[in-house]
Amino acid sequence: MNTWRELITVEMEERGEAWGDVVGVACSEGELDRQFDSGYGGSEGAPFTLWTMDRVYFPAVYDGLEWVASVPRNPCDEEMEHVGCQ
Repeated sequence: MNTWRELITVEMEERGEAWGDVVGVACSEGELDRQFDSGYGGSEGAPFTLWTMDRVYFPAVYDGLEWVASVPRNPCDEEMEHVGCQ
């Protein structure tokens, strides 16, 4: 079982960011902390979008396996892999 807060934290740490960098969230606090099965099967996590000054975070899914992906907020030279086919 996971929460979006846990999965977002992992992605943020990989990108050198933390919760103090958040400037906006489109999701309730309750949904960020609700536990769900992020394993294969069906999508269970609530939709969300989270912004920092440098990145935009959002849910990704492949065959029911859910995780957090992020993209740069502003134009840059970072190339993105296909989301959902990792």
